[in-house]
Amino acid sequence: MHLAYPAVLAVLLFCTGLYGVLARRNAILVLMSVELMLNAVNLNLVAFDVWLRDTLHAGQALTLFVIAVAAAEIGIGLAIVLMVYRNRGTADIDRLRDNAETPGADEGAHEQTGKKAEATA
Repeated sequence: MHLAYPAVLAVLLFCTGLYGVLARRNAILVLMSVELMLNAVNLNLVAFDVWLRDTLHAGQALTLFVIAVAAAEIGIGLAIVLMVYRNRGTADIDRLRDNAETPGADEGAHEQTGKKAEATA
């Protein structure tokens, strides 16, 4: 097996993922692009493992580790994105950059919760 074929495919996958990370505004699409980049790395690890004929199969073992870390990253990342979407109403990264609340927003939130409490009472 020639090493060039999986290496070129991995470069194309990685560049596609990099473009997705840099150009996308939706947090879920950014997470998908990171997964694409990690899969390109996994493809390189397995290809080099086969090409070098490693007896310990270190590339394949490292690939399993990367897959486990990627699964944990997606699980936690999606949980964070869902929480932010529920609190802010958007998953747009440009709008979420400013995590600090505006000074007057805290007072309005207290008034709204007070009105809700009065309405239920």
